[in-house]
Amino acid sequence: MLEIAVRDKSGRVGVRVSEDELLDLVQDMGAWQGSFLVLQRVPDLPDTYAQACPENGAWTVEHRDGSPTRHYGTQVHELERVAELLLGWAREDAGWDAGAEWGRIDFGPEPEPAPLELSEEDEESLVDEVRRLLAGGYTTLARAAEAAEEYLVDGDTRPVTGAQAKQLVDRMWLERVAEQRTWVGETDPERVARAFAALETTGITARENFTCCRSCGNGEIGAENPEARGFVYFHSQGTEHAVLGHSLSLYYGGFDDSEQTTTAVGREVVAALEEHGLTVRWDGDPARAIDVVELDWRRRLVG
Repeated sequence: MLEIAVRDKSGRVGVRVSEDELLDLVQDMGAWQGSFLVLQRVPDLPDTYAQACPENGAWTVEHRDGSPTRHYGTQVHELERVAELLLGWAREDAGWDAGAEWGRIDFGPEPEPAPLELSEEDEESLVDEVRRLLAGGYTTLARAAEAAEEYLVDGDTRPVTGAQAKQLVDRMWLERVAEQRTWVGETDPERVARAFAALETTGITARENFTCCRSCGNGEIGAENPEARGFVYFHSQGTEHAVLGHSLSLYYGGFDDSEQTTTAVGREVVAALEEHGLTVRWDGDPARAIDVVELDWRRRLVG
């Protein structure tokens, strides 16, 4: 699998696609007017991506290498060449960009954001909020920057600009990426994800970090897959609880509202979690959440 995420015209994002899947996406882009592809690294790196789209009877391929001042583009006339370039970028092949006439695309001067002018308390609170989002592991660069910009808003007072928020989040994101590169082996959140993926194959809808609370989760989980026979999820408040070193509460059930089905789904969830090396606490009561305990919450950012 390629360590990239790919977004197409539909807005769908494929994470860690295979080489064949990327080539298929390039072919699809060639079949539909107005199509495009955007590739990012996994984990995402600020201002680092490649993209392609049709333009003036040819194909424009661009890549940015960490800054708007390092943004380059070229035009090619064969879709196969587009595929070669994007695949080379995705694999980080040496000399992947050779043989094309690249020109730097000038976006004009990039102004440096003004320093944050916050009280010590507000700045500490803002940094803690960004750190919390990154530790959860489900945010993206863009969403984290938006959250940082909005965090201290009070009526018409907006003490953090979009540029300041991006600068802060980019720095903290790269620090977190450097930290996660020291992690060895599979982490507990990855075990949860594998257990959920296994449950999906049996007809149980399994969602991570789903909605903000249990009320919303129970109200929305049925729409995820109307053909499913049951469900399990944890919400964002549960993620925050796990980040702080506590257990992770899972909510589950069947769609017939019977205690018998809910209990049966609960047993399947527990079995899947234990099969993937996780420790579970549940007394078999269908009215009680399943708690995943003794967690070390280190979820790798994707972005």
